[in-house]
Amino acid sequence: MEGAWVALALTLKVALWASALNLVLGIGSGYALARWRFPGRDLLDALLTLPMVMPPTVLGYYLLVLVGTHGPLGAWLLQSFGIRLVFTWQGAVLAATVVSFPLVFKGARAAFETIDTQLEDAARTLGVREAGVFFRVSLPLAWRGILAGLLLSFARALGEFGATLMVAGSIPGRTQTLSIAVYEAVQAGHDDVANFLVALASITCIAVLLGAGRLVPGRVAPRGA
Repeated sequence: MEGAWVALALTLKVALWASALNLVLGIGSGYALARWRFPGRDLLDALLTLPMVMPPTVLGYYLLVLVGTHGPLGAWLLQSFGIRLVFTWQGAVLAATVVSFPLVFKGARAAFETIDTQLEDAARTLGVREAGVFFRVSLPLAWRGILAGLLLSFARALGEFGATLMVAGSIPGRTQTLSIAVYEAVQAGHDDVANFLVALASITCIAVLLGAGRLVPGRVAPRGA
């Protein structure tokens, strides 16, 4: 069972890093598309949402072509900084980030769009600069929707399989995440390990989904709760 705990620890590390990256990227892109109007806005929204509907193995292939040692970004990183993403835990973070990004982006955009813009205009009238309006008005009012999307993104990153396998592979102790470990355990006939891993993944994901459900904006608590 030691390998199961190693896989769980690696999965949590990958999911946390992916969630941290998505928090920054999702808030920035969600706010931009919620507030700004520009040509190609709908196309950009579709591209940012695409990982939600595209097969993970297809995303993994695109990432492999992009960040592989012969890919445009991968070759540049290797030659300039000696960074290799393929078959590393950082590659797993990249795959999980891309796959789970739309959940934070959509949650953040929806949350910002529900804010009454008159509140932001009132802050500007009082002399608050744009950065202050964002951090003191917009972000505090949108935090519930953003956090709900972030929790869903974290749960999605926990269960990521296809893109991670394509980019990071399945190296025990280095790139073998929880979902990949389940697959490997089933293939090897280790049913006890597979059952243990499945139970861990299920409990974690249910807890995250319950937490996300309680943070959905507009959710009304039952009487007497």
